[in-house]
Amino acid sequence: MSNSYDDLLQGNLKWVNSKLKTDPEFFDTLSKGQQPDFLWIGCSDSRVPANEITGTSSGQIFVHRNIANMVVSTDMSMLSVLQYAVEVLKVKHVIVCGHSECGGIKASLSDNHFGLIDNWLNNIKDVYNFHKNEIDSIKDEKSKVNRLTELNVIKQVYNLSKTSIIQNAWKTGEFPYLHGWVYNIGDGILRNIIKIDEYKNIHEIHDIHKVEQEV
Repeated sequence: MSNSYDDLLQGNLKWVNSKLKTDPEFFDTLSKGQQPDFLWIGCSDSRVPANEITGTSSGQIFVHRNIANMVVSTDMSMLSVLQYAVEVLKVKHVIVCGHSECGGIKASLSDNHFGLIDNWLNNIKDVYNFHKNEIDSIKDEKSKVNRLTELNVIKQVYNLSKTSIIQNAWKTGEFPYLHGWVYNIGDGILRNIIKIDEYKNIHEIHDIHKVEQEV
């Protein structure tokens, strides 16, 4: 694999030409706007490109990526993407996708210090602490990382369900459905872990509209 910066630009030109050969109107169509059905909250890992691993085309998936596919209530970048996707693009599905061999998950299981990112990893460590007995009972390190990856995805999907953005959307309509997936880098397969599609899946203490009614 070449590390040349110029190769990226040359690769772009080849990609443009290949698209135009199969569909001369491809870029004209894209320039008219986007109407994706999906928001993808994934890991920044370079091995997990949303469009490629789902076999989708440009314009089909709106994407936000960060270290270990986190949904943090104070992350204005993630919340801004979520609000735009739900309220403007009207996506029908929000997918949190974790993956095997995740560096962020591995780092959160260690007692090493990595600098600024330690503050971010604390969110994953909280998931570990909640499931400590289960995780510590797993002796194989790879299996331990993969199980925490699953538990972290589940936690982040529940975090999504607690946001005012999602709950306001549910109050006024059916969508979006929330999904938690895990991508196995070893075989390329996506696996569904959790799905939430209505209020009954969350604890009433997090139901902001129930709280409003009671106040």
